Amino acid sequence: MEIRNLTKVSDFTREECENIIDYSIKMKADKFNSKYTSKLKYRTLLMFFAKPSLRTRVSFETGMTQLGGHAIFYSIQGSNIGVKETIEDTAKCASRYADIISARVYKRKEIQDIAKSSDVPVINMLDDFAHPCQILCDFQTIKEKKGSFDNLKLSFFGDSYNNVTYDLMRMCAMFGMNMDVACPNDPKYSPEAEVLEEIAEISKKTGSVIRVVHDAMEAAKDADILYADSWMSYGIPKDEEDTRVKLFMPFQVNAKVMGNAKTDAVFMNCLPAKRGYEESAEVIDGPQSIVFDQAENRLHVQKAIILFLLGIMD
Repeated sequence: MEIRNLTKVSDFTREECENIIDYSIKMKADKFNSKYTSKLKYRTLLMFFAKPSLRTRVSFETGMTQLGGHAIFYSIQGSNIGVKETIEDTAKCASRYADIISARVYKRKEIQDIAKSSDVPVINMLDDFAHPCQILCDFQTIKEKKGSFDNLKLSFFGDSYNNVTYDLMRMCAMFGMNMDVACPNDPKYSPEAEVLEEIAEISKKTGSVIRVVHDAMEAAKDADILYADSWMSYGIPKDEEDTRVKLFMPFQVNAKVMGNAKTDAVFMNCLPAKRGYEESAEVIDGPQSIVFDQAENRLHVQKAIILFLLGIMD
């Protein structure tokens, strides 16, 4: 069987993404059915973590347990990976032990090097270019709440020079959804040219309209989904935080911004969230917020991703 990896959502086709989402929904409805609880018996997932994450670690470990497998957490913070031994050698060795590998790292080249050298499937748990597990779970949540992906507009607000924005843009383009990216008019906070070129190519086939705008109210107009992410990603120096708050405050999702969207619009945040920063408390704690349903779906969709990559999603 050909080894498949998930380094960004566009590694999969729309049909493959929908199959994973539908399978995830089915498992979620009956997660302790014996049909699923032994699917990964004697299978091992090795997880490399260069940066911490509550949701990523717990959801992957729990998912492997629910499928009858085992997950190993390996912190590469301060380790000799890439120093005493190359990442490529580490991946070759690890793939002799584990059935599937995942990695949460800082740089896209690290994921690319692991995937290139591994003899088993590799899942990107996050790098600086993509966050595919998060976005697949987001789209599962959208399907559960909206019923389908037809004629939807998603709007993202805040720092858009980041992995979540990029994979949301890719996925919206693949699914023919429209998307506004609302961010400061500065290349440091706007999507990379490489991503814009990729989504332009995808959109030619699907008719998706994806724009970068610099006004929150404009982005919110006619939106079905409003999406925010942390303004303080890992690695942001403390002395830059006040400047970032002032810069991004015009893009906060608050009641006024929500009020400019469709009346049945929903609010999403991939968490962690900081009330009073990227969104107001009344939005994230309000009736239109689906952030905890969204967070739960990390567990279910990641199980489906693993089964798909191992060729046992029947």
